Amino acid sequence: MLQANQPEKKLTHILPKHSGRDRTGQVSVRHQGGRHKRFYRSIDFKRDKSGVIGRIMSLEYDPNRSANIALINYTDGEKRYVLAPIGFKVGSTIVTGSTAEIKIGNALPIGQMPVGTQIHNLELIPGRGAKMLRAAGTFGVVLAKDAGWVQIKLSSGEIRRVPEAALATVGQVGNEDWRNVKLGTAGRARHMGKRPEVRGVAQNPRSHPHGGGEGRSGIGMKSPKSPWGKRTLGKKTRRPEKYSDKLIVQRKK
Repeated sequence: MLQANQPEKKLTHILPKHSGRDRTGQVSVRHQGGRHKRFYRSIDFKRDKSGVIGRIMSLEYDPNRSANIALINYTDGEKRYVLAPIGFKVGSTIVTGSTAEIKIGNALPIGQMPVGTQIHNLELIPGRGAKMLRAAGTFGVVLAKDAGWVQIKLSSGEIRRVPEAALATVGQVGNEDWRNVKLGTAGRARHMGKRPEVRGVAQNPRSHPHGGGEGRSGIGMKSPKSPWGKRTLGKKTRRPEKYSDKLIVQRKK
């Protein structure tokens, strides 16, 4: 059950709002603007407090991500926020380290985890902090181990190799019903900073290549174009390969 208390003040700072504008004040990203004031919660993605026991103080809502978060109070007095997996309860304890128990919320190198363990908050490079499996409801499964590498099956079905020294947290990220929630009103979207999208054929011809014409009209025989006049039919949309793509064993379905 989420607590309605205020976030930990030392772990928050105001989130700048740019409303899709660049430094010249021009709109560089469309459909953004006018959201509610937000405070960013600093999340501990590195889980680098090895061997220090932490107690779960509260489970809280985070406006900046789909997952809920948990406030952890460590025995040395420091407080940190972590992602809240399914099964987290106030008063329970967690710990990080290679000898940590395979228990919900504990973080340890994936090379120390048995095959079949559900994980989240996964590092790709040891010490860099978690980069994958951070969204609500996501989890990976330890599939196999081989010569310093561990194969992880992601929620998408992709299988990728990760160094066995990389840290991951045991369990599945909570708030798994997030993807089924409908916004319900236009006003709720505006509070989140989402401005309306308008079809090109509904705009005037100076605003979009698809605009204009007498009455309702499609784009006709001409090639579909972006708002800036670039042809979009048959245009390649795949991004260039990243350095980590060579570690993918099997692409997602």
